Amino acid sequence: MEYRTLGRSGIRISAISFGAGPISGLMVSDRAKDQQETVAEAIQHGVNWFDTAATYADGRSEQVLGAALSVHSESHGADSRPHIATKVRLAADDLDDVESAVFTSFKASLRRLGVKRVALLQLHNSVTANRGDLPTSITANDVLGRNGVATAFEALKNDGRVEALGFTGLGDRSSLQEVVSSDIFSAAQVPLNLLTPCSSDDRSAGSVDVDYLQFAEQCADHGVGVIAIRVMAGGALVGQPPAPHTYKTKFFPLDLFHRDAQRAAKVDEAIRSDLTLAEASVRYVLGVPGVTTALVGFASAEQVRQCLSFAQKGPLDRETQRTITRAGSS
Repeated sequence: MEYRTLGRSGIRISAISFGAGPISGLMVSDRAKDQQETVAEAIQHGVNWFDTAATYADGRSEQVLGAALSVHSESHGADSRPHIATKVRLAADDLDDVESAVFTSFKASLRRLGVKRVALLQLHNSVTANRGDLPTSITANDVLGRNGVATAFEALKNDGRVEALGFTGLGDRSSLQEVVSSDIFSAAQVPLNLLTPCSSDDRSAGSVDVDYLQFAEQCADHGVGVIAIRVMAGGALVGQPPAPHTYKTKFFPLDLFHRDAQRAAKVDEAIRSDLTLAEASVRYVLGVPGVTTALVGFASAEQVRQCLSFAQKGPLDRETQRTITRAGSS
């Protein structure tokens, strides 16, 4: 396993990390045996970063992840427990007292996870010029201003319950640049996959006028590690039908999935026969400048093994990248 440093945090994390979100379905289900086996497989192969959120199935993901990691710790010792990252999403009513909302959400997250601290606490809201420009979005001033998100997050960091701070890289270009250049955050989650360079439509998906490749480089310039999300485009790059979550999410909705699936089909026809879209996307993302880790939602232990075998082959060569970009843009 390759390990990379997460921005200014200094934390060394695996190049492939484990996403416990709702798309794969595993970590929000009742399949305890599969959950424990998949988590154990990931840790055995060197994955040391697990990502979840308070909003994933109303806390179900945190609870399941905490339970699976606890089972592993009981067998292998507490020192074997990997890093955990979770998130806080603020509702409109929370903005009158951000500190209280952050503390309440985080305390509940720790309880569900069964831990006393986490490696990374992330803002789960998009950041835009005005509140509500995008679903659940808040402003840069809500994040950086007096008694804002950053103040509450830093209080948790100062008392030792959080090691580093992060945010979700969705919003508009100017607002996200303001957050990045604040030098407060160590990590940003950024949508990146094989289709990202194919068209401006994909670059702005989930955001307003944001080139995600350019944004990843800006993060790196400011000491912000990039956690690549949507590496498989919500399943569109691996031939899966839309997940139940895709039918109801406001952030990466069904029409985006269908566009990605159409482009993925064109790319699949253009690339060499020995290269699958899943392998190509993992290898592409790990070669993007600024990326610290590719966050993948695994549905089984076999998927963990496959993904790690892809990563071991290294980044895609430039000619393959050019072929993919031409095909996806046609």
